[in-house]
Amino acid sequence: MDDVDRKILAELQQDGRLTVTELAARVRLSVSPCHRRLRELERAGAISGYRAVVEPSAVGLNFEALVFVTMRQEDRDTVAGFERALAEVEGVQEAQRLFGEPDYLLRVVAADLTAYQQLYDERLATLPGVQRLTSTLVMKHVVKDRPLPA
Repeated sequence: MDDVDRKILAELQQDGRLTVTELAARVRLSVSPCHRRLRELERAGAISGYRAVVEPSAVGLNFEALVFVTMRQEDRDTVAGFERALAEVEGVQEAQRLFGEPDYLLRVVAADLTAYQQLYDERLATLPGVQRLTSTLVMKHVVKDRPLPA
């Protein structure tokens, strides 16, 4: 990956709807080489997809919590079962497995506190292998969806 590829990635992180012509102009390439580089970045997995970034409050999701999960045991089957079940929980926007305590960090959205409590009680607390859940509420986002450094 060279500086031109990094410029292509930086531009697309700012605006994923750029046409190849617009992108080529911004990175100072002709359209054909820009298109080849773009396809190669996609093929190599540097670009894993394109999506719209939706504001949660615009779709009625006004509540966000970070949930720390401590597992009862961490054998392969328990971890795999937990992760499979977690992938099916709709309000979970992100989930990371961590070294040390706690074992997982989840970012969860819901309509409001009542909806979150229902999700917590009926889905999160019943996930396989969970020993303890600890929630903290998000007050505001200071940095959100920042592009990766070039």
